[in-house]
Amino acid sequence: MEKTNFIKIEAIQIAEAFNIKKLRTEFEIQPHSSSPSEIFYTYTNKKRYLYIFDYGVVVFANFTAPKKKEFIDFVKNYASINVDLDLFEEYRIEIDENIPKAVIKNDYVSVPHVDASVMKIVMLNIAQSVALDYYEALTDDLITSSKKYIQELERRGKLSISKKNLLKYIGKVLNVKNSIVDNLYILDDPNLVWDNEELNLLNRYLKANFDINPRFRDLDYRLGIVEENLKLFTDVLNVNESSRLEWIVIILIFMEILIALLFH
Repeated sequence: MEKTNFIKIEAIQIAEAFNIKKLRTEFEIQPHSSSPSEIFYTYTNKKRYLYIFDYGVVVFANFTAPKKKEFIDFVKNYASINVDLDLFEEYRIEIDENIPKAVIKNDYVSVPHVDASVMKIVMLNIAQSVALDYYEALTDDLITSSKKYIQELERRGKLSISKKNLLKYIGKVLNVKNSIVDNLYILDDPNLVWDNEELNLLNRYLKANFDINPRFRDLDYRLGIVEENLKLFTDVLNVNESSRLEWIVIILIFMEILIALLFH
C-alpha cells in the first residue's frame, strides 16, 4: 500500500548566538543528542523535532504556530543579541516508501523513510542556509556603507568620516568577519554522514540544493572587498593626518621665528 506524507520544517535566525550550555541545563526535555554547539530534540509521540544551534538559529519540524512562538519566547532568554531581520526558511520532507533513495524536488526532498538521523541532516542544512542569509545581510550592509565613502572620495577627493568613526566601522567589519570565521564549522559535514552512504548522499544533495558552498565563497569574496576598502580609507586618513601634522610643525616653526624676531 502506498504511503506518502510530509513533514514541515521552519528555520529561523533568532539571535546572533545562544548560550547552548545554559539552555540545555534549564530546558525541561532530555535531548536526543547534543554538543557544545548544538542541541537536537525529538518528540517521538508527536513526531516533532527541534534543533538549536549556537549561531542563533532554531529549526522546527511539525511545530504548530503557538508551540513555535512559545519556544521562541523561551529561547530568547539565552540569546546574546536578538536578530530582527525576519530571516527564516521553510522546507518540506516527503516520506515516500516507494522510492529507494532520497530525491531532491523543487521545494522539498523525498525520502523512503524518516528517523532522527535523516531529520538532523535536513534540519542542519536548512539552518546553514538561514545562517548564510544572516551573514549575507550583514555583509551587504557593510558594502553599502563602504560604497557611500567611495562615492564621496570620487566626488570630493576626500573623506568626511572622522578617525573615531572609521575605527568604529573597522571594528564592525572585523566583528562580522570574526563571527563568520568562528562559525566556519557550520559548513562541515556532520559525523553522521561519514559511515553512512545514504545520509552522505542526502547531505550532498541538500548542500547543492541550498547552494551552501557557492554562497559561502561569495560571502568570503565580498568581505575581502570590504577589507580592501577599509585599507584604502585608512591610508587616506593617514595621509590627511600626516598633512595636518606637517602644517602644525610648519606653524610652530613660523611662530618660533616670529618670537625670535620680536625679542631680538
